[in-house]
Amino acid sequence: MDSEYLTQTPYTDPGPHLDTLVGPAPLPRDPAALGAVVRGVMLHREEGAHFGYTVPEERMREDAESRYAETVLRILGERGDTPLTEAREPEARFVGICRDFALLLCSLLRATGTPARLRCGYATYFPDSLNDNHWVTEFWTADRGWVLADAQLIGGVYDISFDPMDVPRTEFLVAGDAWRACRDGRADPDTFEVSSVPEIKGWQLVRADVVADLAALGGVEPLPWDDWGLMEKDGADVTEEELALLDAVAATTAAAGHATDARRPEAVRRLLDDPRLAVPSEVVSRTTFGGVRVVSLPVPARG
Repeated sequence: MDSEYLTQTPYTDPGPHLDTLVGPAPLPRDPAALGAVVRGVMLHREEGAHFGYTVPEERMREDAESRYAETVLRILGERGDTPLTEAREPEARFVGICRDFALLLCSLLRATGTPARLRCGYATYFPDSLNDNHWVTEFWTADRGWVLADAQLIGGVYDISFDPMDVPRTEFLVAGDAWRACRDGRADPDTFEVSSVPEIKGWQLVRADVVADLAALGGVEPLPWDDWGLMEKDGADVTEEELALLDAVAATTAAAGHATDARRPEAVRRLLDDPRLAVPSEVVSRTTFGGVRVVSLPVPARG
């Protein structure tokens, strides 16, 4: 299949650790089986109580700052030698955030021949928020096209009424859909938030997520707290021209999930040529535990 979303990026590349962790049996190719693999080796840093496990603070801090799938797999290798396909006890898991579940699933899907990508947006299925800032995986099927999957939901940790490997688009809004709903007056921007940090909400958050989702579609899978370009501007400083540009981004990214092929949309390429949207070689990372710092990023392949 001709799809850029089969190609690993510097962020999803599993590196040398995947072969070591897989063991003698190959990874399954079925997306649902791969989702179960991810759920079995990961623990969200806010899930400790569900598993009867107190997450060490250094793991909450250091694991969730891991930017690359290769780092995730290296840490898993350091915590145990069980095959990747065997579910682990909590202390042997990687302690991450939603983006880490999405990243590792995307990496494994690409490694086993399924086009996949990360999507940034808002989940409606968590109890503490109407529209909670969230990352999921989107993978390609020949009969369905692009399908949303949330490996974090697998295994009964959360009370949901749908298949975690087939998340309805009414339950997860990609950031472009959220932006358009707010711009059209169909939604209140202040209902879009980071539930763990309720003061992070509204137009600035949705604007940042629109840019982040575009970046992920273009081959740069950022951390949720990375900032650059139009993400960083104060709301009062955003011009009408920039709002129109963000409207174009939202239309493109919202439509991407309904595409009839698995190729990267040409409009994504064009938009990322705009310096206000392009991911620079350095971004401001407003890390949860480490404060604000400047981070150098690998330069993604274009094409």
